[in-house]
Amino acid sequence: MAILNAVISWIIKKRIHQIELFIKYPHEVQNEWLKRLLNDAKDTEWGKKYDFKNIDSFEKFKNNVPLNDYDSLKPSIDRLRNGEKNILWHSDIKYFAKSSGTTNDKSKLIPVTQEALEHCHYKGGKDLLSIYCNNFPDTLVFDGKGLAVGGSRDASYYNTDIFYGDLSAIIMKNLPLWAEFIRIPNLSIALLDNWEEKIDKMAMASITENVTNISGVPSWTLLLLKRILEITGKKDLTEVWPELELYIHGGVNFKPYKEQFRQLIPSDKMNYLETYNASEGFFGIQDTTDRDEMLLMLDYGIFYEFLPLDELHNSHPKTLSLSEVELDVNYALVITTNAGLWRYLIGDTIKFTSLNPYRIKITGRTKNFINAFGEELIIDNAEKALAIACEKSGAVVNEYTVAPVYLNENKNGAHEWLIEFSKSPENFEYFSEMLDNALKSLNSDYEAKRYRNLLLKAPIIRQMPTNTFYNWMKKKNKLGGQHKIPRLSNDRIFITEIYEMNKNLF
Repeated sequence: MAILNAVISWIIKKRIHQIELFIKYPHEVQNEWLKRLLNDAKDTEWGKKYDFKNIDSFEKFKNNVPLNDYDSLKPSIDRLRNGEKNILWHSDIKYFAKSSGTTNDKSKLIPVTQEALEHCHYKGGKDLLSIYCNNFPDTLVFDGKGLAVGGSRDASYYNTDIFYGDLSAIIMKNLPLWAEFIRIPNLSIALLDNWEEKIDKMAMASITENVTNISGVPSWTLLLLKRILEITGKKDLTEVWPELELYIHGGVNFKPYKEQFRQLIPSDKMNYLETYNASEGFFGIQDTTDRDEMLLMLDYGIFYEFLPLDELHNSHPKTLSLSEVELDVNYALVITTNAGLWRYLIGDTIKFTSLNPYRIKITGRTKNFINAFGEELIIDNAEKALAIACEKSGAVVNEYTVAPVYLNENKNGAHEWLIEFSKSPENFEYFSEMLDNALKSLNSDYEAKRYRNLLLKAPIIRQMPTNTFYNWMKKKNKLGGQHKIPRLSNDRIFITEIYEMNKNLF
């Protein structure tokens, strides 16, 4: 173990120095990556079409290459899946990460190159441990194993050379052999399609191990941890894994879940680290211990642009470079990557909390908000308000979704919240009032629409039975870490489906 710790220490110190360099020279690093990406792809079909070899500035890049979403890239991706080469990227593309998104049932198949695996996804995984160990030099995280709560779709064949599946499956299939000795469960369990069977087998495989760290989406991780306590009969996770010290999370806002984790793991040595990684790339890592913002990782083969939300639906939207962004402004994230995604709107919105170094928070989705009455409510508003209401009322929320109640001749509009509590508020009227007041304080457009109940009346809160959202996701065949509960919707499709499952309540 001493040799392992010495090797790890050397790797950590070397990488922290490299991170410090891109923090010191962020614009130079980003400009260099844009040049490298354009040069690598200049002889591809897209490179020739958009004259990559003659692009020598960010302005020229924006003028030559259009903004893209998945639908505009899909014809090229479909050709790649059918075995064509040299279309979006110069090297062979053997893997496609299957992602269903947050609000859209249609699956997306994101190209994953060898460059993206090595210089983005794996690099991100190594860096989060480097940053953690740099912040906690006395850590014993490598003395035990890591429990990974990943996706469920194994990498399947399109043909003999091309595979698709969850990004976690693609990553695990390409990990070096030694990695299998420091993580659990084994691949035969980790990639099971039946999520309920998988939870039981993961629980049984992990309870006898010395687990020091856990990674996964909060909702599905909680499900596993509660099952482990049911099986073992233990009071909390410290009795199962005394050396547990780190939970690595991402994908959704952690605030609604944090109190539940603290109850399950009541340990002063427990640490929480947020990451921002997706099928399209690994973008951010929490590098501080006192704030829940993330350092934007600038040397992963990704060039970033930022689209102000008021430009989102313009016919010729103007994006900004890293050097042009401002604090506390919501931007849609645009990426160009070493997997052949060119000026790609990923669908997330972020804001900068620091410009030196560049740190960000995820604020929502470009298609996951409520603006039925001009209130422009985004996830960041909703989850901050929910956290305030829970703190003031003593409630703990497990899952929730929100949709508008539309205006009609006799009634004002409203926001309807379906909430599954793990600890209900003693006074629902007080909880609703605190939620409403918090939303007003966080969003001036919401506050204006709530003025004297003229347009929007107070939120409608409906308590849902335990496992409502789990059963709904199961019915839609969306169990697993890659799938998320849609938080905010501009229509009532999801709420109507949940109502249909609970007709006896309404």
